[in-house]
Amino acid sequence: MLDNNLLSSKPYIPPIKTGEELVGNLMSSKKSTPEEATKAAKDFEAVFLSQMLAPMWAGVGEDNFMGGGSAEETYRTMLVGEYGKLLSKAGGLGISDAVQREILRMQEKQS
Repeated sequence: MLDNNLLSSKPYIPPIKTGEELVGNLMSSKKSTPEEATKAAKDFEAVFLSQMLAPMWAGVGEDNFMGGGSAEETYRTMLVGEYGKLLSKAGGLGISDAVQREILRMQEKQS
């Protein structure tokens, strides 16, 4: 029997991790290092920036270079995610600094 999900015209796009998921491991009983908190904060900022950039592409039509279709949708989503990572690495909006401080502050309260 065929799985109807395989016949779907939309490509499978893995869910984007929420900020809660990115920071969740750091809030466990194990105390994280400042380096782990920094990485989680940078990842959070990258996801945030990707989500902010995504609507910018909503009104953009198909690109003749890429040929359009569902593959273009998939790769465009991946491209926006990479833009978010690059912006975060380049300094971002400063959100990661605030998130890192909050992670470390919350861990101090737990101990």
